[in-house]
Amino acid sequence: MKLSEIGEFGFIERFAHRFEDLLAPNAMGIGDDCAIIPAGEDHDLVLTTDMLVEDIHFIRNKISPLDLGHKALAVNLSDVAAMGARPIGSFLSIAIPEDIDVEYLDQLMEGYHQLSERYQLPLMGGDTTRSPKKLVLNISVIGRLEKGKAKLRSAAKVGDIITVTNTLGDSAAGLQLIIKGVNDSEDTAWLINRHNCPEADVDEGIWLAQQSGVHAMMDVSDGIASDLKHLLKASQKGAEINLNKLPLSHQLNSVSETQQFNPIELGTSGGEDYCLLLTIDETQFHSISTAFENKFKKKLFNIGSINNKAEHLEWFLNDKVTTMSKGGFNHFR
Repeated sequence: MKLSEIGEFGFIERFAHRFEDLLAPNAMGIGDDCAIIPAGEDHDLVLTTDMLVEDIHFIRNKISPLDLGHKALAVNLSDVAAMGARPIGSFLSIAIPEDIDVEYLDQLMEGYHQLSERYQLPLMGGDTTRSPKKLVLNISVIGRLEKGKAKLRSAAKVGDIITVTNTLGDSAAGLQLIIKGVNDSEDTAWLINRHNCPEADVDEGIWLAQQSGVHAMMDVSDGIASDLKHLLKASQKGAEINLNKLPLSHQLNSVSETQQFNPIELGTSGGEDYCLLLTIDETQFHSISTAFENKFKKKLFNIGSINNKAEHLEWFLNDKVTTMSKGGFNHFR
């Protein structure tokens, strides 16, 4: 059997259950954006780790080292944000090929430091080693939150409004532009920046976790077509998504016309948006979304609803059921 036949999550499912009985009481391991580790009577710690591999997650000569340092940390901060936790420390391990000079690494660490400084997040350790060819970065981030208050993928309830905190598909479009070598306007530059220099919704995640009407939450890393299925599986619920309500930026729509991109496909399956995907009690959605917009000066986008059809995801376009051919990014397929 090849990994391409089962995908990354099929591989994880083959061994994850074998470690469940090794967990300490009230700890949570594989299956959410972060692991949860009890830390005394009042707080929990959350822990996430992510690896970025050259030519898989980034193209070295197409991203500045400053942006790469920023992105490497941001994708981990997004996981911590999805739990509603405040980041308190990071660890960086890096495998460095011989053709990279010290000045490049200085700029990479400057990007990492600039984002760390924004959240007063210390770099607390890590490892360095030589790589035979490709640059590899592995980052772990620890977060802290009030005990039992982590937002989980398994908490969605029937009737919840499905929401995202930002536009979708911009990063995927930016990657396509990078691959095609197109950067000829303000719109293309904006989309490329969304791919190379993503922003994690850290403050938004902390605030949303404090709202009783917010139920399930996760970040969007592989595209909602994939990520929403993980939420539905964990919650044993179903969902309906209205593709007419997808938040697509005017930059994405404009560039899609000239480059023959499919903006809906990019918005559902492109990945690396690093916004938050959450479900909100339908009776509290208006008040929470209004307060969110007042505080953060941006919208919560209503894209669908949760139902009781376990693990069943339906897409609607112009009020008719439609089929989405792509299911989100998967490393081995």
